[in-house]
Amino acid sequence: MRMRAAVLHEQGRSKPYAESTPLTVEELDIEGPREGEVLIEMVAAGLCHSDLSTIEGQRPRKLPTVLGHEGGGVVRDVGPGVRELAVGDHVVLGPVLGCGECRDCLSGHPALCTASLAAKSQGMMLDGTSRLSWNGEKIFHTSGVSCFAEFSVASELSVVAIDPELPLAEAALFGCAVMTGLGSVVNTARVPAGAAVAVVGLGGVGLSAILGAVLVGADRIIAVDLHDEKLSLAGEIGATHSFRASDPDCIEAVRELTGGGVDFAFEMSGVTQGMKTAYDLVRRGGTMVTASLPNIADEFSVNAYDLVSGEKSVRGCYMGSCVPSRDIPKFLRMYKRGRLPVEKLMSALITLDDINTGYDRLSDGKVARQVIEFS
Repeated sequence: MRMRAAVLHEQGRSKPYAESTPLTVEELDIEGPREGEVLIEMVAAGLCHSDLSTIEGQRPRKLPTVLGHEGGGVVRDVGPGVRELAVGDHVVLGPVLGCGECRDCLSGHPALCTASLAAKSQGMMLDGTSRLSWNGEKIFHTSGVSCFAEFSVASELSVVAIDPELPLAEAALFGCAVMTGLGSVVNTARVPAGAAVAVVGLGGVGLSAILGAVLVGADRIIAVDLHDEKLSLAGEIGATHSFRASDPDCIEAVRELTGGGVDFAFEMSGVTQGMKTAYDLVRRGGTMVTASLPNIADEFSVNAYDLVSGEKSVRGCYMGSCVPSRDIPKFLRMYKRGRLPVEKLMSALITLDDINTGYDRLSDGKVARQVIEFS
């Protein structure tokens, strides 16, 4: 079957992307689903900073590839062995691709699955092959999803059926941004009511962490970012205080406000300076959680004496420590009841042909989540 998709042929092209066009919209061939897979007609797909990092060349990928790992659509075909999904189901797709059999999957940590990591690192499906091609040339997958396309073939394990009444443009954000940000608060850190929380970096993931802090009843919710527009949006969705990250007095001001620092600091900026800021905001006995993915070569260090004498904790968080089949339906129920106003995170609806301009906006740092709507 032929379809239109946004293909990345070369990493590291210069901005503006609207001119250098790192992503080109082309007609590709897509095979039908194999064992344990489904074919999904895409309705919406979110533009994530992780894909921007790939465009920038911060993470090596097998090329050419179809990007996109956060989306919503409708199942149009199912392969042999599929048990939980049927044709016509409305679904959310995400990059958590557990094999369902390894120690990590069986212990409730599918995002850490090493079997799927090997397949994803090679740009392949779980069986080590690709469903995408162009005139016979293999095209690689991104995270087993590749949803910047009119259709996606994905493992049943990457897909969650949802209430068909929910708008798919908003539900798509639960595949990555909401799952990661909200999950970092409720799963990784398990923030208790009354805690003081700071979030450094207010993209879609950081703003979802703000929503998570509101949801669990945090007392002080402090937003930190470089851009006034994002700080303002954070205030609209529940942040109690805002500070510009570029302010040299930011850390001391937060410490003064909270009597020594926050209980939990969430780093969502994707840069090591953001990690340092988040660590410095944490009080003695507090915890820093980092859920962003910086350049693959970056390193982050802390003062060993401060770490030990202050009994601080530093935790990594991948995809919100979520089990998608458990957490996405739960989070969507909260959204449906009005407890997670995710619609406020949507900066714009765009078309597939506008994808390079969309990544220019994301790179400028002034938008939260843009969503591609497919006709």
